[in-house]
Amino acid sequence: MHVGKRIKEVMEEQGRSASWLASKIPCERTNMYDVFKRKDVSVGLLYKVSVILDHDFFLEISEELHKSHEEKSPYSLSNP
Repeated sequence: MHVGKRIKEVMEEQGRSASWLASKIPCERTNMYDVFKRKDVSVGLLYKVSVILDHDFFLEISEELHKSHEEKSPYSLSNP
């Protein structure tokens, strides 16, 4: 998952702007555009964005991890 792109998608689905999100974090609007370009972001930033947008990005990442693991291995992460 490209985390920055996903943040932007969720933000836009909610009808929010980069300026709005930047004001809530708080950071400069131009920094938000840099975040949207990042495949990965820090846990702290992702937590802030998750709370602000009321969206569980961590759950999406976890589901992707489990799906990817199941496709590559007959063993599940929960049953080593």
